[in-house]
Amino acid sequence: YHLAVTIGGLTPETTVKTAKLASAGALDGLPAAPSPAGHAYRDLDWERRTQALCRETGLGMQFGGRHFAFETRVVRLPRHAGSVPVAIAVSCNAHRQIRGQITERGAFLERLERNPARFLARHDSLVFPSVPRINLDQSMNEIVAALSRCPAGARVELDGTLIVARDIAHARLKSMMDAGKELPAWFREHPVYYAGPAKTPTGRPTGSFGPTTAQRMDRYVPEFMRQGASRVMLAKGNRDDAVRKACRSFRGFYLATIGGAAALVADRNIVSSEVVDFADLGMEAVRRIRVKNLPAFVVFDSRGRSLY
Repeated sequence: YHLAVTIGGLTPETTVKTAKLASAGALDGLPAAPSPAGHAYRDLDWERRTQALCRETGLGMQFGGRHFAFETRVVRLPRHAGSVPVAIAVSCNAHRQIRGQITERGAFLERLERNPARFLARHDSLVFPSVPRINLDQSMNEIVAALSRCPAGARVELDGTLIVARDIAHARLKSMMDAGKELPAWFREHPVYYAGPAKTPTGRPTGSFGPTTAQRMDRYVPEFMRQGASRVMLAKGNRDDAVRKACRSFRGFYLATIGGAAALVADRNIVSSEVVDFADLGMEAVRRIRVKNLPAFVVFDSRGRSLY
């Protein structure tokens, strides 16, 4: 994230607005010291201290687990003597920070790099000369056997059928299991993708379709795996150590795919999408999708090893 903290302000609304602007980089040009006139300024000492606090949480975004905030901004504002409003705002790093400016001469947008791939050749760790393709249209044991040849950290490409289910669907599945009902066959026979699509445009198989943060489903995994479900999971972000241990105990895998590129993934990698259960949940209904060349990384493997 980009994390911003505003301390002070003559109204709570001003404090919150300033935090939001700071989280988007709009106030980076503020002076780094206070003035006798009481102007807003960046508190560089507290920016360093806030960055350290973020590191100490142990939380991380996407494939992280080490870095919660890419950068922090702390802005101090003049305030009334009787109150010190404080606002905290976060902005996802996926917004990419393209900058625009509107002046009396017109509207101007920053020109961005049009060929970012030219930088990859400098980093051997980002080059994958041969990427294993995992056929998802085979038995779960065969899928697990194929993934077992890929250590934690390996990049793979996925082809075939995924079941899409996230928060509310998982809660309902847990309720079914607690009531003594058998988990649906689709949940045991296919890998599960934690995601939810946007509205489907005309002529497309699906709308924008990207992974959601996996940690919200962590509490379900050990028991679902014990019942033969969730043995291969796809989402984004780090997970609780109990999930890693469950992968080791039940020969399971947790894979992560790319966040922040949901529209591109929907266009290039998703062939079809249909609701198969829990239709009343709307965008959180259970779907069956078919994917081709979907990029992913092995985060936890069946030996309990971790990308982190």
